[in-house]
Amino acid sequence: MDRTDATGFTRGSAAAADRQRALRLRALARWRRRMGFPVLLIPTAAVVLADVTRRGERLAGLERDHQLTYAVSLAESSLVWGALLYAASRRTGAARWLCAALFVVGFTFTFGGQSYFFEQYNAYLNVDVSLFASNFMDSVVNQLVADLSNYLVAKTPPALFALALVWLGRRALRPRRRAVSLVTWAAPALFVAGLFIPAQHRHLQASTPDVLYLHAVGGLIRTQLGWTEQSHQLRPRARQSLPVPTLTPARRPLRNVLFVILESVRADSVCVEFDPECRRTAHTNSALPERFPLTQMRSVTSSTAISLAVLWSGVGPHESREVLHSWPLIFDYARASGYETVFWTSQNMMFGNARLWVENLGVSDFVSATDLDPTADLDMGAPEVLLADYASAQLPRLKEPFLAVIQLSNGHYPYWVDPALPQPFQPADTSKAPEDTRVFKNYYQNAVYQQDLHVARILDTLRRTPAGARTVVVYTSDHAEAFREHNQMGHTFSVFDEEIKVPAWIAAPPGTLAQDEVENLAAKRHEFVFHVDVAPTILDLIGIWDDPALARYKGKMLGHSLLGRALTTAPVPLTNCAGVWSCAFENWGYMQRNLKLEARAWDPGWHCFDLSTDPHERRNLGEAACSTLKERALLTFGRLPGQDVPKPR
Repeated sequence: MDRTDATGFTRGSAAAADRQRALRLRALARWRRRMGFPVLLIPTAAVVLADVTRRGERLAGLERDHQLTYAVSLAESSLVWGALLYAASRRTGAARWLCAALFVVGFTFTFGGQSYFFEQYNAYLNVDVSLFASNFMDSVVNQLVADLSNYLVAKTPPALFALALVWLGRRALRPRRRAVSLVTWAAPALFVAGLFIPAQHRHLQASTPDVLYLHAVGGLIRTQLGWTEQSHQLRPRARQSLPVPTLTPARRPLRNVLFVILESVRADSVCVEFDPECRRTAHTNSALPERFPLTQMRSVTSSTAISLAVLWSGVGPHESREVLHSWPLIFDYARASGYETVFWTSQNMMFGNARLWVENLGVSDFVSATDLDPTADLDMGAPEVLLADYASAQLPRLKEPFLAVIQLSNGHYPYWVDPALPQPFQPADTSKAPEDTRVFKNYYQNAVYQQDLHVARILDTLRRTPAGARTVVVYTSDHAEAFREHNQMGHTFSVFDEEIKVPAWIAAPPGTLAQDEVENLAAKRHEFVFHVDVAPTILDLIGIWDDPALARYKGKMLGHSLLGRALTTAPVPLTNCAGVWSCAFENWGYMQRNLKLEARAWDPGWHCFDLSTDPHERRNLGEAACSTLKERALLTFGRLPGQDVPKPR
């Protein structure tokens, strides 16, 4: 073989190899051109796929306006993740690492965080929830510490997926220098903008979950910076009850307890005493005509969170944040007595960190609004027909003895009125104009009337079970609702009676109460009683109120069992500003029997009323008439509402 041939062969082989490499490079370039754009859409595609898997039927049922908001959020998602991934795929420069970090961390938290949240609440985290999560340590960090393992399980797959996308992007993409330089600056700005761009986040949540999460984080940031009205306000944190020793009920046979808690229902909106002509709450009125009415029951607050803390623990609303988050609840005492405990509510637990407050109740069955209806309204919760369906199905399955707590929520503004159900109070309208107060209150009364339908169905189911003959029903509302009686609407604005005088009655089947209990309860028909008396009454129904093992915890309980002879005659604190829920408008006071002292930040001075002679609180007797209560109030609260906190000397 001559050298020319050999050289020619060698050179020819090299040229062929070069041509093959050039062909491969051109093919790779064509592949990159074809695959570049689809790679950038992978993050959003994964988000949408996960969303469709979780709530495909709901998305398919969105009306046109909400389809549009979802499409807009889809575009936002594509821009944010696509820009970050494109910038992270550039070949050189420190900025690519910043964009890569934003992409991985952002995608991990938005995708994994929503997976974690949806698994617990059947709905996504949104800005309404984060705005109420005003205390970051309590509402976020404590939650993560309490459930770190599950949180990491939710976060790890999206983190690995995001890292894989960055790896793929750097191999599949060859960003053009001018374009990538522009995108590198724009991508972080788009990410930050996503924190503040509005999204359709209400009950339908017609936005992609990642966009909802970004918007929620933006709400939390605004709250922490003091840019929202929720800034610096306390909300419930995850509570942990102090240990309760084993308790032995003194009474046999044991009694079951069904505790019904209404939402925002005034005493005068309910037939507390049996009335054959009752229209307001006709169904429970006729269902339990032999009930024991308590016509002078007062809540000690017009805030749901504070009310539940008092109703369930028996301690005063003035106790420290630590006490309110650790004092045992009726669930703990009942469980220590061998009772099965359940909590069923139509309230949306995403409101105001309520989910943290109830996560450690230790009940055997728990259901809330988003379990009943994933699109539940944040304020009104799920339609109570669904709660009635659930309770009616589960009540016959409870193991005796049991304590079942049912909390309703449709009485909360804007008030749930089902157009398919009766609305006997007319004319009714949703207008809140001063001249429409009467018709607006009729609308509210229709909501109460319909709520009563559902409560009556639950009670009817109970009566039809064998356990019904051994079950005592305790019935009240968390607080009441104002309709301009003292120039305020709704609740949490005062401790006037329109906000704290609530309906209450106890229904006990024949033989469930001893004769002395019947007499004592009947004697309290028109006596002034308080929500601090409810927990002692429930513990007495269980048969453990006099157990010496409770002495440690009874010391902070302000009330007395309504089954006993004693009345709560000592002054009782009233407040809407407490360690579980701080108020936007300071107001507090004290009440002792028929005397009430109250003050509001925007209405200077203390006001004293005698509710026996002035039930509508029109005649201020002056603070001298309530001097003892004023001294108590100053010891408890330290000042009048609205005054500056005294500086330590």
